[in-house]
Amino acid sequence: MRDQLGFFDVDDRLKRLSDLGDQLEGFRAAVDFEMFCPDLDATFAYSDGAQGERPPCNPVMMF
Repeated sequence: MRDQLGFFDVDDRLKRLSDLGDQLEGFRAAVDFEMFCPDLDATFAYSDGAQGERPPCNPVMMF
């Protein structure tokens, strides 16, 4: 049980990464990733969902 994560361990780790200068936060501040959305939607060509498929993942998140 000593190796089990506590309730706030993930939050503490993310805060520590942020304090150290997380590169992903820097990328998010420098690049507007939503500008890629129209091109990504056209590339993936999702179905219309008429057959009850699961909703598609956000293409910007996958990118």
